[in-house]
Amino acid sequence: MTAKILSAAPVVDKIKKELINKCNDLKRRGVTPSMCVVLVGDNPASLSYIKNKKRMCEEVGAKFHLEHLPQDISAELFLSRIQVLNSDPDIHGIIIQLPVSSQLKTLNLANLIEPSKDIDGFHGLNTQKLYSGTKDLSELLPCTPKGIVNLLKFYDIEIEGKNIVISGRSLIVGKPLSMLLSNFDATITLTHSQTKNLKDFTKGADIVIAAIGKAHYFDRTFFDPSKKTIVIDVGMNTLHGKLTGDVNFEDVKEVVSGITPVPGGVGPMTVVSLIENLISATEKHIKGNT
Repeated sequence: MTAKILSAAPVVDKIKKELINKCNDLKRRGVTPSMCVVLVGDNPASLSYIKNKKRMCEEVGAKFHLEHLPQDISAELFLSRIQVLNSDPDIHGIIIQLPVSSQLKTLNLANLIEPSKDIDGFHGLNTQKLYSGTKDLSELLPCTPKGIVNLLKFYDIEIEGKNIVISGRSLIVGKPLSMLLSNFDATITLTHSQTKNLKDFTKGADIVIAAIGKAHYFDRTFFDPSKKTIVIDVGMNTLHGKLTGDVNFEDVKEVVSGITPVPGGVGPMTVVSLIENLISATEKHIKGNT
């Protein structure tokens, strides 16, 4: 058995075509969706991520603005800049690019952005929708969980009734993803760095989602070939100068039925989900003003 490669490319192409049509429709109604990324300092990794967001934003026909703030900006001035952006009717989606500098880390960054412009989906009012049971992927939901569900749906991988093991309990991926997949009637086991006998969980899973943040942590010994497991690799690590996932792709691909590559898997799905949220936020903005 050699695993099917669950590449993001065809999924992103399909979603982008839909977003281009929606963006054109909004422009015909006199509104061009506009995203603002707030960057503090000059973190090279952040600059690289922003470039990907800018490119996809412009590919669907939306506007992109970078609010580039100095590394040593005071919390007071930072908050005032965010307030200006929140109040700007021509900006429909705002994200704060992490990490921020140390003097800003005590701020409740997740709740600083106006909920209707929170295209990262981290504001309490947006994550609350997950806890309320939403299956509506047009809501402003966290981007990586949304992207993973869209990827599974594209490849006709059933979620309902499946045993899904998520490894990693972050607020960005593990926790919101566990809620979203639960809303789609999967049975979720949320594991983490303190889980004992992790292999006992992964070997019994229909789908394993690796988001633990350790390069090549998962090898073939974590999987039972007879289960024909689907593996979604959320990891973004650097190993020997190359971007790599939490799963040892070459070792695992012979014992599972499907696996996302790194790069080219969850990463692009996260970015296109951000643009989906931008278009949704713009559509909701127009409805609120008509």
